[in-house]
Parts: sequence; structure tokens; C-alpha cells
Amino acid sequence: MSKTFTLADVATHKDPENGLYIVIDEGVYDVTNFVDEHPGGAKILKRVAGKDASKQFWKYHNEGVLKKYSEKLRIGSVEEKAKL
Repeated sequence: MSKTFTLADVATHKDPENGLYIVIDEGVYDVTNFVDEHPGGAKILKRVAGKDASKQFWKYHNEGVLKKYSEKLRIGSVEEKAKL
């Protein structure tokens, strides 16, 4: 059901052609189809694509935002602890 990714796997998903994946805490999120809906703009998500975006995410969002979008966007988890 839920896939496990390495940080190297996530790093290959940093452009629209390969998909835009981000890591928040230990969760992996596919934001490819969400990028144009993001209230903060597409540029921000494209900048953190393929990376651990936990620090940036928590700076501007609360847990309610993660819960709201998690079911739609979460595709798995990272197998090792993400580096901030």
C-alpha cells in the first residue's frame, strides 16, 4: 500500500518530467499535480522538489494543513531518517 523510498529515489523526482516529490518529516509527497494549486505558488514547491522540505513546510504551515492534504498527496515514506 505505502511505498518506501530512499532519499536518493526522492532526489530523482525534482522536475515535472519525472514528477515532483518532497519529503516532510518521514513522509514522501507527490506534489506534481498540486503545484499549480499551491496557494504560495508553484515556484516554492519546484525549489524544494526532490528534497526534504520539512524545515520550509513547518515554517509556514501547521499540522492541519498536512492532515488536509496527506491523503491526497502522500505516496510513501523514507526508509532512513531525512536530513534537514
